[in-house]
Amino acid sequence: MNLLPFHSETLVSALSKAEVLEQLNKQTREVDFLDKRSQYDQAVLFNGMVGKHGFRISKVVQKGDSFLPLILGKVEDTARGSILFLQYRLFPGALFFIVFWSIVLLAFSAFYFAVLQNFLFGGICLAVAIVNYLLAIFFFRRQVKISRNAFHQLINLQMKD
Repeated sequence: MNLLPFHSETLVSALSKAEVLEQLNKQTREVDFLDKRSQYDQAVLFNGMVGKHGFRISKVVQKGDSFLPLILGKVEDTARGSILFLQYRLFPGALFFIVFWSIVLLAFSAFYFAVLQNFLFGGICLAVAIVNYLLAIFFFRRQVKISRNAFHQLINLQMKD
């Protein structure tokens, strides 16, 4: 069990690097969230950017999700296809809030334990910090599973074309 909001995997594809990036580019859009016109295309699976050597994408969602993973990918050519190196991680803003609230709750816990000698409130703060972190890991892993399935489905559809 990974106790950090991070997941990585390596995929092998029969498609060349150019074909993988081209097919991924067809299913990815660059979105300006301030311009509603760029958000209407229902045919795409991912938001983000696809470059010459890799990509930075996330699954398209209809409503916000704090635990949606950012997928960072690098594609390398091989003699018989390509290798995809994928990393799933939290967006920086979501990671900041998890770390911030964990530190605040642990600081309150230490304050109640060490300074006030109030073990009930210290225990409550510690328990809330642990539950907060475990829920964040649980929801992140759930969203990684959904995003992985969408990405794997896209790669499998590419191979059938």
